[in-house]
Amino acid sequence: MTKTTQLPEELTIPARVPVIPVRNTVFFPHQFIPLAIGRTKSLKAIEQAVKENSMLGVVAQRDGSVDEPTPSDLYEIGTLARILKVIELPDGSKSAFVQGVARIKVTKFLQTDPYFLAEVDVVEEIYPEDDIKIEALAMNLKSLFQRAADLAPEITTEHQTMISNLHDPGTIADLVMAFSNLPVEEKQEVLQIRDIEKRLERVTYLFNRYLQMLELGKKIQSEVQDEISKSQREMYLRQQLKAIQKELGEYEETSDIGDLKKRLEEADLPDEVRKVAEKELERLSRMHPASAEYTVSRTYLEWLLDLPWKVSTKDNLDIEAVQQKLDSDHYGLEKVKKRILEYLAVRKLKNDMRGPILCFVGPPGVGKTSLGRSIAEALGRKFVRISLGGVRDEAEIRGHRRTYIGALPGRIIQGIKRAGSNNPVFMLDEIDKIGADFRGDPSAALLEVLDPEQNHSFSDHYLEVPFDLSKVMFIATANMQDTIIPALRDRMEIIEIPSYIEEEKVQIARQFLVPKQIKEHGLSEEHIEFTDEALHKVVSEYTREAGVRNLERQIAAICRGVAKEVASGKREKTVITADLVPKFLGPEKYYSEVAERIDEPGIATGLAWTPLGGDILFIEATKMEGNGKLILTGQLGEVMKESAQAALSFIRAHAREYGLEPNFHEKLDIHIHVPAGAIPKDGPSAGVTIFTALLSLLTGRVVRNDVAMTGEITLRGKVLPVGGIKEKVLAAHRAKINTVILPERNKAELVEIPESVKQKTNFIFVKTMAEVVDHALSDVVVSKNHEPETAVVDEEENEQ
Repeated sequence: MTKTTQLPEELTIPARVPVIPVRNTVFFPHQFIPLAIGRTKSLKAIEQAVKENSMLGVVAQRDGSVDEPTPSDLYEIGTLARILKVIELPDGSKSAFVQGVARIKVTKFLQTDPYFLAEVDVVEEIYPEDDIKIEALAMNLKSLFQRAADLAPEITTEHQTMISNLHDPGTIADLVMAFSNLPVEEKQEVLQIRDIEKRLERVTYLFNRYLQMLELGKKIQSEVQDEISKSQREMYLRQQLKAIQKELGEYEETSDIGDLKKRLEEADLPDEVRKVAEKELERLSRMHPASAEYTVSRTYLEWLLDLPWKVSTKDNLDIEAVQQKLDSDHYGLEKVKKRILEYLAVRKLKNDMRGPILCFVGPPGVGKTSLGRSIAEALGRKFVRISLGGVRDEAEIRGHRRTYIGALPGRIIQGIKRAGSNNPVFMLDEIDKIGADFRGDPSAALLEVLDPEQNHSFSDHYLEVPFDLSKVMFIATANMQDTIIPALRDRMEIIEIPSYIEEEKVQIARQFLVPKQIKEHGLSEEHIEFTDEALHKVVSEYTREAGVRNLERQIAAICRGVAKEVASGKREKTVITADLVPKFLGPEKYYSEVAERIDEPGIATGLAWTPLGGDILFIEATKMEGNGKLILTGQLGEVMKESAQAALSFIRAHAREYGLEPNFHEKLDIHIHVPAGAIPKDGPSAGVTIFTALLSLLTGRVVRNDVAMTGEITLRGKVLPVGGIKEKVLAAHRAKINTVILPERNKAELVEIPESVKQKTNFIFVKTMAEVVDHALSDVVVSKNHEPETAVVDEEENEQ
């Protein structure tokens, strides 16, 4: 038989009611719930319902993700609700407390804007004749609900009390579904069943399955509880999921684990590394993906698999082709090119030769870094460069241990991974500028990297497995050797790269710098051309450096000026001549001041070595009435001060030979000054120059202005050898000085000086200070009135 839904006597069903859609839930008759109303249409529907009869249709959406549903997005069967109370919320939304009254069917939507308004019919429920079966189904459902209450957290004590006090079978079925955490689709299915018996049977099936899942979850929890210690609690959810999947026969490894296992099987790893990787992978498979340790372990495995343990590039052993490549990229630098070709020759004869460990030492701008890249390209190897300037932490080289958050391997291993091969050309730039502090000494960490006897098993703190660096060609660069610790310097083959002479700079500009700057400024050979005279003028009058960086800037400045003219409409070609250079660069910045400065006694030109290359320096001496003081200024070091003391002592000891009174010093104070006082100066090589300046001052004989000198002196009058001869000679050449006085024992070092410089320079080699006097001092004597006179030197003194 059929039975119409019994409505409260005071309620009448209107022909049409406002309808609000709800998402991710289904509202049942006899259910009391608060509805959160935020959508504009729903707010207006509530307002309209309150104005009329407080009756409202509540219908579930088919897809909860739709923000603005249409009638086709809603189910036909819903619930008629009575609005009990409406609360205004501060954000403009409302909360409506409603009571489900009866099932309804939406027969027709009368409007969709500004709110849904629809015609509805009450859905009649069908009660079968067998009341006993209905009661049995209802009692069984109550029993299942009470069992589930102990397992499901969403079922409260109030829910249990309400279900136990109900007698209507249809209402029991509805509220059991309403209080359960079951999918919306299944709840809507139950809402649409008119037949009470079928509804009870369907709810019993669905709820029984739900109860079994709850009980199975409890069983799984008890099974894994014994395995979970305090340190493993973060794995709890993962173990639960795994146990569920095993129970269903659907367990599979996560994609991360599977991918890593596949990569490990395909990777060509050393046996020791493979064992570590397999152990780590097994450990990773037992972790929860959301744990912090999981990410650390996976990153470590990826580093192990990404490193090129056995991947090498093939060397280009064609010596002639390599030489052509090096010559096309860099002008000069014969010593470096010769060393690379020697390595290749031995590599051709002996396949397993270890990579060389070289250190290019030279002033800035001579091409040390770019030479490393050129070597890599010539050999067909990958190129990696790391800058060590300012590095103070040992972990930068060796890496951090994995116990630290954000730990990574050191720069060496990172560079190897970036190269993708285990035999790249690895450039350690600015190795002389490494620092040290409380975090360790990076120089000490480099000892293992650059030791051929140890680097075949380099151990990074992060990897904790040895990596073979013996095939890597390490090339370090430095501006000076002194700041490199001796143990590290001993492990490298030092190759000194000298400063360039003017002719070399002009050739470099012609072959490399000018074409590069013309291209970078959007010009072509049709727009601009440099003459050799112009390049010589730029080199000599607008730059004074060991390398070519400033030269490149000056050429770029000229190109910018021409580019401006071309952009302004100039069509004819601009030929940069020597006369045109000042138009773009302004007045000359440097000029030879030797002749102008050495025009009176007491001034001599010396030669000095600096980290930036060689340089000339003037030593000035003056005398005044006093009591025998020697004043030294110009920020001189202790060794240089001692050289001045030795020079003065030698002159006092031989005063009569030089035509001086034996007690000349008792009535005089002598002041020696080296200009550029802000720059510290030290070393014994200025001894000869100080002696010459002092003797010139005391005798009144002017020092020749075309002579520069260097050498250490002794109290016996000997001239001892000094270092940096090549850089000093090149400095004299740049300053247009054509005579250089050098110690006799430095004669062998002239082989390193370019032939073009040797042809233009007159070298005078001396053993004693008497020889220095003969060649450095002119015959011009300047009197107290600064009027030049010819020196009268008797024959006996001249013979001495």
